[in-house]
Amino acid sequence: MAATSYYFLLLILTFVTATLDQANSQLSTNYYKSTCPKALSIVRAGIIAAIKNETRVGASLLRLHFHDCFVNGCDGSVLLDDTANFIGEKTAVPNNNSARGFNVVDQIKANLEKACPRVVSCADILAIAARDSVVVFGGPSWKVRLGRRDSTTASRAAANTSIPPPTSNLSALISSFSAQGLSLKNLVALAGGHTVGKARCTSFRGHIYNDSNIDTSFARSLQQRCPRRGNDNVLANLDRQTPTCFDNLYYKNLLNKKGLLHSDQELFNGNSADFLVKRYAASISVFFKDFARGMIKMGNIKPLTGSAGQIRINCRKIN
Repeated sequence: MAATSYYFLLLILTFVTATLDQANSQLSTNYYKSTCPKALSIVRAGIIAAIKNETRVGASLLRLHFHDCFVNGCDGSVLLDDTANFIGEKTAVPNNNSARGFNVVDQIKANLEKACPRVVSCADILAIAARDSVVVFGGPSWKVRLGRRDSTTASRAAANTSIPPPTSNLSALISSFSAQGLSLKNLVALAGGHTVGKARCTSFRGHIYNDSNIDTSFARSLQQRCPRRGNDNVLANLDRQTPTCFDNLYYKNLLNKKGLLHSDQELFNGNSADFLVKRYAASISVFFKDFARGMIKMGNIKPLTGSAGQIRINCRKIN
């Protein structure tokens, strides 16, 4: 009788574990090996060409993947255009006049449709594009798990509440990432994506005029370009020294109180994240390893798999 109970319990535990791991197990690094063997090379070629044409777009594509995954999972919902009967996420506060790179995704999708019609999802394109952009900038590589399908819905309301704004304090950042199953280490490592790209004056104005945890000369230099009113779209580099090189200077800037955004400097402000900022500032290899792990984990947030969702033909609209 005892043996029977033991094996019954083992069976239950095995079933529960399999259920919890189902989403991740349905994603695979060789998902398109037989259905679209050139998928990865097509995306890579598109990213290389796009960054050659406009360097900043690589950082924009990395950000798109983040903004996609944080709103109801990595499902390509951020790519859907508004229509007369549909409100998407592009006009949400974190994305409106800010999210970029949609044309690059369109071109890559068109090339994939020629090679393998209705096979590669838009959500997977974003995941691969984020990795390839980081690699082009000299950052780490990782094996992207694939097999996501595309959503047929989007939520502007969720985008407004789920994507942390640049005014967030550390507590809000931790809560936002925790809601997605991401740890403090994931948060600090993934924030290192700000080693590339730019931000608008409207995103860092509060930090350079109102905060005390910022280097005075750094704040003054930014105030010359970003006044208290106006010039909202004036850009500044998130990493002031090497904005097109994926390195660890972002963290070294935080140590010197030269983070561009309020939310950046919150990671080094006499709190629980300080030790991680110091660790990544001291070792680029440790940063690269933890960033890659964080990207894999983020890419696994609630993917649509199996028969859920669809494979969009055009990333901007539902089939």
